[in-house]
Amino acid sequence: MAGDSEDPNDETQYHLGVAPDDVADTVLLPGDPERIEKITNQWDESEIVAEHREFRTATGAYDGAPISTTSTGIGSPSAAIAVEELARVGCETFLRVGSCGAIQPEMDVGDLVITSGAVRQEGTSDEYVREGFPASADDRVVAALVAAAEELGHDYHVGVTASTDSFYAGQSRPGFEGFEAAGSEERFEELREAGVLNFEMESSAILSLANLYGLRAGAVCTVYANRTTGEFRTEGENRAAETASLATALLARMDERAREAGADRWYPGLGLGDD
Repeated sequence: MAGDSEDPNDETQYHLGVAPDDVADTVLLPGDPERIEKITNQWDESEIVAEHREFRTATGAYDGAPISTTSTGIGSPSAAIAVEELARVGCETFLRVGSCGAIQPEMDVGDLVITSGAVRQEGTSDEYVREGFPASADDRVVAALVAAAEELGHDYHVGVTASTDSFYAGQSRPGFEGFEAAGSEERFEELREAGVLNFEMESSAILSLANLYGLRAGAVCTVYANRTTGEFRTEGENRAAETASLATALLARMDERAREAGADRWYPGLGLGDD
């Protein structure tokens, strides 16, 4: 059997360059490294703690709650690396923050999609677990994201996301010179008719790994395009980041309520501890 690791360093992680004291328990996971600054601009305080390849990590505080964010680049392979190495340094909660394409006609550009579960139309999670294993979001993370979106007044939809390996063929877009992958249109219609809300490229791997490792995860993405209406605008970029940041503070309150009640985990009857 292969050795445990090719990396002799037990502390600092090979790809991310982070050590246990660098990150909070909860981490926001955008794709683009340039989104890190846009996210941390909304926090009370922050500092960059590591930067290597596509992985840029910052740690700080939001509404009194410790919080970190790590960019993952594009796609599930690098997102899985981020989850693996962040878990190794003690992170327990992961919130994917990104953009997406909606596939239901009633969804508007700028709306949020809060993922309850994901279609595993990517190959990374297949290398971890059998095809039928569910990529489900943690119910507490979903509840915190919904509460945050409500408090912020953002329009949102809760439901199933499809995660793909390809931005073009995998999401039924034409490739170079109009190339169309076999079955792409049928796949698009099948997902739309099944009520799937959106396409993106990381959530199902993040959710699958979190479930395998006994961690909790969720995802919130801003709609940039509606694939059924043809509308496209980079509108509401900060809404997903705002929602995930507030959700982190709400999760801290939820965890505190569970501890006060002597419960194993938070449930809606515990509330958020407000007077």
